Amino acid sequence: MHPRIVHAMLSLCLVLVFTPAMAADLVISAAASLTNAFEEMKAPFEKAHPGTTVVFNFAASGALLKQMEQGAPVDVFASADQETMDKAAALIDAPTRANFAGNALVLIVPAEGGQAVADPKDLQGNAFKLIAIGNPESVPVGRYTKGALTAAGLYDALTPKFVLAESVRQALDYVARGEVQAGFVYATDAALRTDKVKVAAEIRGHKTISYPIALLQTSKSKGTGQAFIDFVKGAEGQAILARYGFKKP
Repeated sequence: MHPRIVHAMLSLCLVLVFTPAMAADLVISAAASLTNAFEEMKAPFEKAHPGTTVVFNFAASGALLKQMEQGAPVDVFASADQETMDKAAALIDAPTRANFAGNALVLIVPAEGGQAVADPKDLQGNAFKLIAIGNPESVPVGRYTKGALTAAGLYDALTPKFVLAESVRQALDYVARGEVQAGFVYATDAALRTDKVKVAAEIRGHKTISYPIALLQTSKSKGTGQAFIDFVKGAEGQAILARYGFKKP
């Protein structure tokens, strides 16, 4: 064999031996309301699992489901409602499904200059021209809102005032920027923007707000994916969720 070829082969072997392996990505698609809590879990989880890089994809649960149905590579899915996870039944590894958190639905108004409101029925007044809610077709917070307002006999009356948001964070931003006079979001989201919004009331009359998590059947990192689920359900993950105001499942 020609000396140059031998040298090239030896050089390639040395590169393969001494080049560190690329970190494995663990892709987590999670409801927008989980953004801050899950991002805080990234560092401790990666520290406990060297060589793993957690990559988050945050959006409304319905939008995430659509991405997965279209073939998006996802290892773990965390939804803000049971309905969306039910619709993902053909995609998830059913035995791994578990509930890990709860939340509350609140009515918010801008912190400065916001109109006084004590009950959703007050939103029928002329002072409230625009109200932000999650799109009930794809955003869980919107479905919870629709359920509560329907139970109160207010949904149809208020519908002309609705500004549909594509995620709970978008609804929060509409109120924080004063673009609407009121909005419905999770208590955990409202708590992040106390400088810009204030909670007028906690809303009842909807289904229990419950967050499920599950491994995807197509995951190529099932062991690490299950480890992330266990972390979220475990003491450290639950403590982080509690700091952001999430309730026990």
